[in-house]
Amino acid sequence: MKAWLTRLGWPLLGFAGAGVLWQVGAGHLSDVEAINQAFSPQAGLSTLVALLGEASFWGHIGTSLQRIGMALAGALLIGLPLGLLSGLSPRFARITGTLFQFLRMVSPLSWMPLAVMALGLGNGAVVFLLVFAGVWPIVLNTAAGVAALDRHWLQLAASLSATRWELISRVVLPGILAHVLTGFRLALGVAWIVLVPAEMLGVSSGLGYFILDARDRLAYQELTAAIVVIGALGFALDTLARTLIGRWTHAGPAQQ
Repeated sequence: MKAWLTRLGWPLLGFAGAGVLWQVGAGHLSDVEAINQAFSPQAGLSTLVALLGEASFWGHIGTSLQRIGMALAGALLIGLPLGLLSGLSPRFARITGTLFQFLRMVSPLSWMPLAVMALGLGNGAVVFLLVFAGVWPIVLNTAAGVAALDRHWLQLAASLSATRWELISRVVLPGILAHVLTGFRLALGVAWIVLVPAEMLGVSSGLGYFILDARDRLAYQELTAAIVVIGALGFALDTLARTLIGRWTHAGPAQQ
């Protein structure tokens, strides 16, 4: 019981400190008292309770989660094969290594104009930006996992006349599972960060759109509440990913 209270107490202390800083910061945000009150913790949290009772707000949440799911699936479908190729083929790694490092340092948001030109306004452009943001952690972690494999296992599989597919499915993939899942978790975090500005790109739903719309309506309490929701959802998704990684790799969540 004492350990549980200690484990819970420290995070609560951190949130309490953040709440105090929030209150102080909101009080000095503007010379207009009404704006300061709109951004205060009391206004934001009370508005959050009201928003959680509205079906339309849940619709925005659902749309954002759907886009994240589509983007992570796309990033995994692209990133896993590329990472395997990079790890298993030294020639492919030499050809693409510098290129991948170059591309991953380009902000996904800088592709916004090209995404709109190629895919138009709507889900396509948003999902493209999220896939571009999330694919690199999967590629790099998968390649690192292959590089860290015990080469004796690969030699043993070759000596048993394993086919290329058997080598990948029976030896490589089980051996790099922890690396792939860690890359997936990192991809989730990066894509979630990019989500909000990406959803300000010509769409009419999602949490990013909701923030932009709240700003235009001068509904600062709703804007503050949406920020809290984004943080809470991101934390919940990361916790879920961390827990699943711990179960699938037989390691505790605290070790991730």
